[in-house]
Amino acid sequence: MILAEPRGFCAGVEKAIKALAWMVRVFEPPVYCYHEIVHNRHVVEQFMAQGVVFVDDIADVPAGAPLMLSAHGSAPEVVDAARTDGRVVVDAVCPLVTKVHHELKVRARKGYTVLYVGHHGHEEAVGTMAVAPESVRLLERVEDVDALDLPEASGGPDDPMVALLAQTTLSHDEWAGIVDRARQRFPDLWMPNRSDLCFATTNRQAALKALAGRCDAVVVIGSENSSNTVALATVAQAFGCPRVIRVNDASELPDDLSGTIGVTAGASAPEALVEAVVARLAPTHGVESAAVTVEEEYFPPPPELRDLLRGLEVTLGLLNGVPDGPAGSNLRQPVLGDDRTTAAADVLEQMGIPV
Repeated sequence: MILAEPRGFCAGVEKAIKALAWMVRVFEPPVYCYHEIVHNRHVVEQFMAQGVVFVDDIADVPAGAPLMLSAHGSAPEVVDAARTDGRVVVDAVCPLVTKVHHELKVRARKGYTVLYVGHHGHEEAVGTMAVAPESVRLLERVEDVDALDLPEASGGPDDPMVALLAQTTLSHDEWAGIVDRARQRFPDLWMPNRSDLCFATTNRQAALKALAGRCDAVVVIGSENSSNTVALATVAQAFGCPRVIRVNDASELPDDLSGTIGVTAGASAPEALVEAVVARLAPTHGVESAAVTVEEEYFPPPPELRDLLRGLEVTLGLLNGVPDGPAGSNLRQPVLGDDRTTAAADVLEQMGIPV
């Protein structure tokens, strides 16, 4: 067995899961979450067991209720609606998605038509396109570039100003052809200096590319509505693996796997699911780790959550007779602790959530 490295939880997912875990600790149930916090069935079901209610409409969240917005990013009007009626709102959007929202807003303000490469109906795509709906066009295939109702570029002053952005969880190979065709049609195409594709998505795909050709089969762990998980399955096939199997967990593994098996996991899949797959397959010749890079990125908790927990910290200190010194320095134990070194999997385990 060859384990791809890196795999599983990315920094954005770590941030979102830990934030929702804190919401569950601080508030009496139900705690509400707009859309699935991350696209993983096991994570979502375990939070539901802790009293989290996932909704697709802010109108379904009662006034004054605690509400988290998912890691995929939300439309501006959704964020505005969430903050009405006295709700306690924490936005767990991934900073990389926020970057794309900002780029779209700036380009639209400057008069660009923005071509957005993404999956129709995906929460991230819906939320991003809502930032400037009158200026953005969704592209899913190379043919969509040719179908755009924009004038052809001629090198003159009347050429359309066109920019291109992307859903962060796409496969690089999934959008490369679209980029090439867009550049052919619009030679002055604007693109950000840094790719919109998530570093974690890119790293997981690179790790899988390095091992796919050595494997008789590759097991990709993750949910079917996870864009980056589906992209991993596509990458494994494209890079020479004759058999690719996507599973939610070890119970879905077929009984006929043999030879060299590669294993990876989407960015929303907990490492516990990987461990269960390894145990179920029980490789007779051991497990090899194939690493292409080490990820050290860290995204801090959402600012609203940090403010909430600081307030709780001060309140607990006062109740315990501990005066609040500068920056809360006299408090015995910070409520948030060392979030950087605390893994989401450990937080879930401490809460009794055996993902």
